[in-house]
Amino acid sequence: MSGTAPIVEHVDVLVVGGGPVGLITAYQLSRNLPSPHRVKIIEKHHKSAQDQYGRAITLFPRTSEMLDQLGLADSLAQQCFACRQTVNYDKDGNECPGRGWYFMENMKDTKWDFALVLRQKYQEEIFRQSLRHHGVELEAPYALTAIEILDNVGPNGYKIVATLENGNTKLKSIVKCKYLVGADGGRSFVRRAMNISFDGSSSEDKWVRIDGVIETDLPKPRTYCAIESPTHGNVLWAALDHGATRIGFAFTAERQKAYDEFNEEAAVKEAIASVKPFSLSFQQVDWWTIYVVGQRIARSFFVKDCVFLAGDACHTHSSGAAQGMNTGMHDAVNLGWKLSLVLQGLAKPDLLHTYEAERLPNVQKLINYDKDISRLMTMQLPENWKGNPNADPNEILGKVMAEAATFSSGLGIYYEPDSILNITQRADLSTVKPGQRAPDVVLQKPATFEPTRLQTETPNVAKFYIVLFAGDVAKTKNLLSAFSISVSDITWLFENDGLISWISIFSGPGGPSAYETLGGMPFGRVFYDEDNSAHQRYGIGVGIGTVMVFRPDGWVGTVVELGDEAAKKLENYFKTFLLLKGGIKL
Repeated sequence: MSGTAPIVEHVDVLVVGGGPVGLITAYQLSRNLPSPHRVKIIEKHHKSAQDQYGRAITLFPRTSEMLDQLGLADSLAQQCFACRQTVNYDKDGNECPGRGWYFMENMKDTKWDFALVLRQKYQEEIFRQSLRHHGVELEAPYALTAIEILDNVGPNGYKIVATLENGNTKLKSIVKCKYLVGADGGRSFVRRAMNISFDGSSSEDKWVRIDGVIETDLPKPRTYCAIESPTHGNVLWAALDHGATRIGFAFTAERQKAYDEFNEEAAVKEAIASVKPFSLSFQQVDWWTIYVVGQRIARSFFVKDCVFLAGDACHTHSSGAAQGMNTGMHDAVNLGWKLSLVLQGLAKPDLLHTYEAERLPNVQKLINYDKDISRLMTMQLPENWKGNPNADPNEILGKVMAEAATFSSGLGIYYEPDSILNITQRADLSTVKPGQRAPDVVLQKPATFEPTRLQTETPNVAKFYIVLFAGDVAKTKNLLSAFSISVSDITWLFENDGLISWISIFSGPGGPSAYETLGGMPFGRVFYDEDNSAHQRYGIGVGIGTVMVFRPDGWVGTVVELGDEAAKKLENYFKTFLLLKGGIKL
């Protein structure tokens, strides 16, 4: 059978890598793309036999919000350790308020106001099960061994020829696909095969991470904790799911001299030394690792108009700020809805270029923060430090982490205004601008008045939401009337429910009928802002109202005024990136 031609399979998207980033990318595509679109995801290793517990552990609020809008966060919350408390100890075991991970206690303005701690093993199990529910199974062990890009293939054609090898049988097969997503980690085959430079450097610093079930006299063990060790740097102590704990510390060159071989026994011994003056003993060790600290970023995240990189495949950094998986999730969510719309012919292919344009600057911010944080955690001042050369690195670390707080929580991550997705049309209508996260706010449903949340009502299903903050209808009635007349001729705004959905938010307590409150049929689903807190959070006057467009991923796309100009501005916004839908030309 050695001469038999390889099996050839045709799919829309091949996702390479079965970690969280690959799984979330494939999940979105499988959920959003109707039949006969096909998604395939492969992984080089048997997931059950790869890593038992280790790697990433922490999801910050914005990541949890995004996963909530994908329908996944509740399952994570069932198993997680929800960490809202932090503590910082100096070398003598005294508490030092306001240092270390203290910023985590101020992650507000969200239902998910905590660190969701759940080891990657358990997260992946949830993601695989959810993916399976949409008819896609992670295929392992399959390695990608070659990529060929065909030049003579037209739009929406199978431009990529990928060669796969079964890890068990060594048999090769061919997958022809329209797009390929490399989510295959820091040693990405996809990145190397596409000759994409991976700029950056590795340091001389080594860090150790060890997970297990412990006994200790540390006063607050079920927290996100930092211990300012004179021998092991700024030690991480993180309460984990299922009653476990992670200890992380710098393994200095001086400490390394004591070991010819660094094994589990050595990792336990150093962990015990790192948390002095507190005692520590391990009842069981689940996982441990030692690694070199460095920062690298790919020169491009999207090449040949068909190959993407996401997660560690396009950026690696230390675990000092606990941002690795969070940043990869942001990549996956940013890419997922855009690729879904382009594959369905609903959006222009140019939309895909906004993936790199939006994600790369934010990854660069992370790299810059991480360089400083990782050095400070190893008791070194930042490379370009211009302050007191004798400054305490622990004190400076607290300031840097506080400065990076809204970025680290993800709630402050924004995309710059542009001419495609984040378009500024009126800057004075809302304090929330295009390119910024759309804050989650409490609303009331009509008739029952039961509470709900805006993000609950705007799930990420590759759909845009036109959110009409109608204000006080008694004051905005004329503006609403002018707006209604202006949009009445643009039927595609209402006939594309699979692509655009409407929500109306009235300020004040709800009446017995939304129709009677408005004096006519409202736009889309109606919710009440009983105490005006939603309008206040968005900085929208109840006397003038405002129209906002939410992108599928929960960022604001554009903001326009109520009135007779609104329809034209909405039309102009959507026409920058949308295509045909049901024969209606935008």
